Amino acid sequence: MTDGSGTTVHELDVDTRGARLHVTRRGSGPPVLLLHGYPQTHRMWDRVAAGLADRHEVLAPDLRGYGDSAAPPGDAGHETYSKREMAADVAEVMTALGHDTYAVVGHDRGARVGHRLTLDRPEAVTRLAVLDVAPTLHMVEHTDERFATGYYHWFFLAQEDGLPERLIGGDPGWFLRETLRRWSAPGASFEEDAVAEYVRCFTPETVHASCEDYRAALGVDLEHDRASRGQRVECPVLVLWGEQGFVARTYDVLDVWRGYATDVRGHAVPGGHFCPEEAPGAVLDALGDFLAPDRERTGGGPA
Repeated sequence: MTDGSGTTVHELDVDTRGARLHVTRRGSGPPVLLLHGYPQTHRMWDRVAAGLADRHEVLAPDLRGYGDSAAPPGDAGHETYSKREMAADVAEVMTALGHDTYAVVGHDRGARVGHRLTLDRPEAVTRLAVLDVAPTLHMVEHTDERFATGYYHWFFLAQEDGLPERLIGGDPGWFLRETLRRWSAPGASFEEDAVAEYVRCFTPETVHASCEDYRAALGVDLEHDRASRGQRVECPVLVLWGEQGFVARTYDVLDVWRGYATDVRGHAVPGGHFCPEEAPGAVLDALGDFLAPDRERTGGGPA
């Protein structure tokens, strides 16, 4: 098939040690791995991926438990959906497709997978871009009433014994669309064919898997993050965030990330949480500069 720019998009399934991942591949040039967030699939990157494919080979998988990728059953310790396991998946995909080094761009959950991937495999990741997140450890260790109410979903989705699965299962399409509405800026619009795909893929299996993702975030992921405390991301890092979103209202975003990475730059873009869909042009402009092969490894870039 082709995307909106006429670029051929190849779809393939890649088996990893832990799951089968559905992946799209387009363009040619230095490889860029795009990692989506909740409650979406690789389709959230459509407009950004089409622009990047002019100069890059763009790989966009559905994460384990999302979209058309496999959704392995959860386990008692939720390790199956730890960011370490999800990062290992995408690293194996990139190796299988012939890439030992690559840039990573992640939004929401995908940014957390990208952060863990960069810590666990620093030799593989050349540049890291994280969109509309602060590091998990920082957010949890600075929890207050504002965070608990703004990020209500972290604590709801992490509840045990099938509680969120049962409640979401009453009307999963409504829940997904309401999540998009609540987390985006007023008046934001999404491509309906992409939203229809999010809804199609929001099955009982993926609803459970995504809840396991959040259970891992408040358990085993924190164990891994605390064990990595003091380990800094050494590759260049670009941080983008929605100027009307919770992250913008709550954190000095660049200052927070500079506690976790050595070379950080970035800025706000219009809209709320879903930057690649609410402000694809601004995101593409920032990524185009950041990912340029001749960009200096320190300094430069947006402030």
